Amino acid sequence: MFIAYAVLAGLLALAMTGSAVMTFTRNPAVAGNMTKLGVPESWLPWLGTAKVAGALGLLAGLVVPALGEAAAVGLVLYFIGALVTHVRAKDYTLAPVVVLTVLPAVALVLRIASA
Repeated sequence: MFIAYAVLAGLLALAMTGSAVMTFTRNPAVAGNMTKLGVPESWLPWLGTAKVAGALGLLAGLVVPALGEAAAVGLVLYFIGALVTHVRAKDYTLAPVVVLTVLPAVALVLRIASA
């Protein structure tokens, strides 16, 4: 179980870091999507920081299980918020958000199972 957590945590950390960089640099695709969803531009630094914190927490969870668990919960909550934001904006391209909600949930289960 630990190896599965380590692989998933590494991949999620990489994805969250890439997403955070695109958020911090206001990549046109990200900024345009956020605008379309009604997310204020002033929130982008906070959203990027949450992604970085999640990435670092998942990696720290390799050594300190509680940090990995907390990071996974935080990312699940982050993406539930994203899912709600998409639905409220009547944007029903939900597959990426659903996948990014499920993956940290799986990481949480794997981290708990490997402790």
